[in-house]
Amino acid sequence: MAIQSPPKILISINTSWNVYNFRSGLVQALVAAGYEVVVAAPEDGHSARLADLGCRYIALPMDNQGTSPRSDIRLYRNYRRLMRAEKPDCFLGWTIKPNIYGTLAAQSLGIPAINNISGLGTAFIRGGWLSRLAKSLYRLALRRSATVFFQNRDDRALFVDQKLVQRERTALLPGSGIDLTRFSAAPMNGRPAADLCFLLIGRILWDKGLAEFVAAARQVRARHPKVRFQILGFLDAANQTAVPRSEVDRWVAEEGIDYLGTTDDVRPFIADADCIVLPSYREGTPRTLLEAAALGRPLIATDVPGCREVVDNGSNGLLCAVRDAEDLARCMLEMIAASPAERAEMGAFSRSKVEREFDEQIVIDRYLAAIRLALPSPP
Repeated sequence: MAIQSPPKILISINTSWNVYNFRSGLVQALVAAGYEVVVAAPEDGHSARLADLGCRYIALPMDNQGTSPRSDIRLYRNYRRLMRAEKPDCFLGWTIKPNIYGTLAAQSLGIPAINNISGLGTAFIRGGWLSRLAKSLYRLALRRSATVFFQNRDDRALFVDQKLVQRERTALLPGSGIDLTRFSAAPMNGRPAADLCFLLIGRILWDKGLAEFVAAARQVRARHPKVRFQILGFLDAANQTAVPRSEVDRWVAEEGIDYLGTTDDVRPFIADADCIVLPSYREGTPRTLLEAAALGRPLIATDVPGCREVVDNGSNGLLCAVRDAEDLARCMLEMIAASPAERAEMGAFSRSKVEREFDEQIVIDRYLAAIRLALPSPP
């Protein structure tokens, strides 16, 4: 009697770094549940580490920021070739190109697809022809998906209202979830108000609100010259909304901003800060805010989709108007004016909120349920 092989799950995201840093818990849970897991992503410094999660890695070149039709057709063909060779029982996609071209390839071969719309990205924020093209491709790709996960209600409503996906195919997730053991609460530093440290974590893109952060820092420093302002994140030069390195260097030299570079472990940087700031123009559910909340830090973010899922204004942080440096500075000044006990109380509320709403196990359980429904014969 032939031994039946376990169901195979093909996962694809636009970087191996993303898989290793944000989906490790899910990959390990799928392996523990008896699935064979294959990850297809572009090769980077984290690709070799994926085997540690119990999965098999396949290098898949991808022009993440490009808009060349020839390149995208090649990606679709590579997905289709890969799926014909691997014969996965289910495809899981994240980020725009895997969600579109990976899903279209899966559809063509009768493979069920589960998508995760983790954020709308530049194409939706900026509008124009690229936005119209992205929406048309999403509408085509998502029409037969088994489940399309969204990370906030606003993004789901936008896709449903614009008929990019049928509502009955959608479901909500609390972001990518947080490993509450790895991201454990850290005590507040107890610095005096005049010496507080505000930290922004994110890719160095204009859409993350970097210009507003620097302008607000200038206003706050006029009243509190010893307050520190830090930026931690990747200089994503390939992105069309990337801040040039020369501008970051100018902020360091002329504005007194501390640029901390990049890291594989944000925890010590969050622990050293007194408040985490994200003045983004739009998010899915920002991982950086979840990580900061898990460590028990007060938050300041813009009142936009994604951010307001994590920040309860006045409870664990403050919400400011989007693209408004003066309002951001107002929130920073309000945080400085709070007593150490009040800031500690905000941080404690942050921790309790992620424990209630954003535990990684919630995400894992919903994926396992969606996969069982998608597979014709679950294990």
